[in-house]
Amino acid sequence: MSSPATDDRATLRLHWARHALGNADAGLERASTDAGFRSYWRSVGATASRIVMDSPPGQEDVRPWLRIRDLLDAGGVRVPQVLARDVEAGFLLLEDLGGPTVAQLIDDANADAHMDAAISQLLRLQSLALPADIPVFGEALLQRDAGLFEDWFIRRHLGIELGCGDSERLELAQRRLMDNALAQARVPTHRDYMPRNLMPVEGGPAVLDFQDLVLGPIAYDPMSLLRDAFLSWPESRVEGWLHAYHARAIAAGLPVPGLARFLRDADWCGVQRHLKILGIFARLHHRDGKPRYLADAPRFFTYLDAVVPKYRALEPLHELLERTIKPAFAKVAA
Repeated sequence: MSSPATDDRATLRLHWARHALGNADAGLERASTDAGFRSYWRSVGATASRIVMDSPPGQEDVRPWLRIRDLLDAGGVRVPQVLARDVEAGFLLLEDLGGPTVAQLIDDANADAHMDAAISQLLRLQSLALPADIPVFGEALLQRDAGLFEDWFIRRHLGIELGCGDSERLELAQRRLMDNALAQARVPTHRDYMPRNLMPVEGGPAVLDFQDLVLGPIAYDPMSLLRDAFLSWPESRVEGWLHAYHARAIAAGLPVPGLARFLRDADWCGVQRHLKILGIFARLHHRDGKPRYLADAPRFFTYLDAVVPKYRALEPLHELLERTIKPAFAKVAA
């Protein structure tokens, strides 16, 4: 059941869209939603299909999205084209890139082609020169990410308080993961570069959901793409794609380390990211009333099981997962 505020927003959105489209009879239908408050609507009854982005003021400021879009576009990265805008009202009229994302089209047979195209676009993004005021994926952001796992997944979702030993294990593991990220060369980093944020269009894939771009560790986005939050691939295939990315990054002049170090960095970035996303998914469930994301939680434990035992330095995390986190998760999921 809609609220008066929701109805008012829908009326305002439709009025703005009709004005921007120059068509008093145009309608809107839901195209997709963000995990946040932003929503997307496809025009119907207009000559050409367009997308209205609705970023309600006070909930989702549209200006960071616009700024990063313009930076990416100027650097040759394929992004949605903006056809009309009302920043104060939180409305944008965008080109319609079509329905399915790469995540909806990719399969075993075409995955190599899609990943090759995604890596090509990622290399363009990572090669951009960014303004000096772009945030750095440094200590503060890493600490915030670490807190998501403990606050939302462990405390809120699992309902447990860690004892002294487990708290020390988690703190030590998170510190080592952060130090690894901080030691890497920094490049423009999307932070959610994955198939559901890529659209298979000419000159693409087009990149979506880029508003949180930062200057961050070079292995982070490749790992976001290849150990995705919503799609899993055999480890042998992931390793092959990582090798391909590494060779192409060297050819593009990006500051990647040697292959062995890069693969380790990618593994550790993956672990840091998997823990963070478990926290985000728990927050979406408990705070935002979006329970569907937690259905993917087992995927992250599979990722962690494949990587964490490989590294002696991550033994504290391995002990915490096996002794405390996984048993508690099994009870909650039962």
